[in-house]
Amino acid sequence: MKHILPIITLTTLAAAASAQSAAPAGLIYNRVTVSQNTSGSTNRIISVANLIGGSNVLVTLAQVGNQGGDINVGYVFKNVTNGIDATVGITSGTTDGVNVNLRRSLSEVYAGLELGVGYSHAENSGNEWSYEVSYNINKQFSVAFGASDFQNANAKSVAVRFNY
Repeated sequence: MKHILPIITLTTLAAAASAQSAAPAGLIYNRVTVSQNTSGSTNRIISVANLIGGSNVLVTLAQVGNQGGDINVGYVFKNVTNGIDATVGITSGTTDGVNVNLRRSLSEVYAGLELGVGYSHAENSGNEWSYEVSYNINKQFSVAFGASDFQNANAKSVAVRFNY
């Protein structure tokens, strides 16, 4: 029973993949992410991120393994320098802390390619750096490979995203 939600999500994503179109030119923030990582009890994360209205306020709700959920509220500073978007946020829930994420489209190198770097400080887990390479297959779907928490768990992750 615990595998039903990821299976349904991946099945829905696969069914919608037939409506392929060109990869988006800019960064997309409204998305649903299903990820699997190697960090023990928090190895499966399902999250929904959405910019509120027409603003740059980004709200992310995440179910972190069997530990409970997190809510992150951040502000996206678009095109801070050289096409890099910076998001500064606070998280509450299973992890309370602050974070900064930098994202940049690398479409000039390869259409649909993105790079992300993040830093977070949480009360219960200390400081953590994360890195991610993402590829937008089309406007709706992307896949990503990431790494984080190098000093402790040295976690690797794979994610599938539905952009809306």
